[in-house]
Amino acid sequence: MRRFRTALAALVLAGAGLATATGAVASEAAKGAGGAMGASCRIGWGSRTKIRADSEYHPLTDVRAGRHRCFDRMVFDVHTTDGHPIGYRVGYVGRLYQDGSGDTVPVFGGAILEIRVAAPSHDPETGGPRYPARPGRPLPGVDLTGYRTFRDARFGGSFEGETVVGLGVRSRLPFRAFQTGNHVVVDVAHTWHTFR
Repeated sequence: MRRFRTALAALVLAGAGLATATGAVASEAAKGAGGAMGASCRIGWGSRTKIRADSEYHPLTDVRAGRHRCFDRMVFDVHTTDGHPIGYRVGYVGRLYQDGSGDTVPVFGGAILEIRVAAPSHDPETGGPRYPARPGRPLPGVDLTGYRTFRDARFGGSFEGETVVGLGVRSRLPFRAFQTGNHVVVDVAHTWHTFR
């Protein structure tokens, strides 16, 4: 009888320890999902076309992509002095067309963002190439594997001072576009809703 009570007591203590450990793991998982418990991203950008008309036409030197907790980001680096305006037009389209030829460029995803940056992929003064992309092909050096929102990025060409990129996204989601220093930044939210 004494052995039975000792075994029962050990079992009860083990169960209490397991419950405490399970609660701690769940709490840590909830914190890890979004930083602190209850932290959220509130996106109010909308999905209408964003335009900045002013520009000085300096060459595009690189395109990069990055993942953030609330959105996926694409950055266009332009060879200009900080503060000089860089024009852009970013909006959803049914199809992407190559500038100059008018050929359709296939872009994969549930929706296509057409990004036009007033920066040619060549040097306007010398005519030499600055950004080594080819029309209809994926952007060089941009790997979108594992992104929540981005699905595909295709070069649409560079014509009359503008470079066009087709960004395939999961669906028509809110986005923003802005200039910071010598970069044009396009952020596409992971969802329409407030989320953790």
